[in-house]
Amino acid sequence: MMIAALVMTLSANAQFEQGKMYVGASMTGFDASYSGATEFHLGIDAKAGYFFMDNLLALGQVGYKHNGYEGASDEFNIGVGGRYYIVQNGIFLGAGVKYVHSSGYNDFMPNVEVGYAFFINRTVTIEPALYYDQSIKNHSDYSTVGLRIGIGINLFKDTPKYFR
Repeated sequence: MMIAALVMTLSANAQFEQGKMYVGASMTGFDASYSGATEFHLGIDAKAGYFFMDNLLALGQVGYKHNGYEGASDEFNIGVGGRYYIVQNGIFLGAGVKYVHSSGYNDFMPNVEVGYAFFINRTVTIEPALYYDQSIKNHSDYSTVGLRIGIGINLFKDTPKYFR
C-alpha cells in the first residue's frame, strides 16, 4: 500500500510541471447545482490552459447552459481563471471570473472551486469539483453552488522527467 501511494505521488508530481498544456471539458446540471432562479439546467464547459509554473495553471473557458424551464433563455459564458494543484494528494483549488450572456441578462461572475484530479492514466484525469459562482447582478437569483464532473487531458511538451 505504501509503495502504491509513493508511485501515485510521484506520477501526480510529473503531471503538473511547468510548460505543459491542459485541455478539459466539464458538465453541470441534472439538479447537481442550485440557484434561486433555475429549476432544471444542463451545462457544458470547455477549458484550455497552460502550466506557467509547477502546480499553477492559467485557464481560459467557454461554456453553454440550457435552462429547461418555461420562459428561460439559454446562457453563454466566457472566462479566465487559474488553479493551484496540491501535488501530494491531487486536490486542486481554483478561482476565476466569467462573463455570462443570456437574452434576459448579462453578468460578471467571480467563481471558486475545489476539486480532485483522479488520474486514470498518465495524461487523463477525472475531475469532480464543488464550485460557487457569485452573481454581481443579482445574488439571490443567479449565484450558483454545485457539483461539476469533468475530464482533463495534460498535454506534454516533451516526456515528463518521471517517465524518462
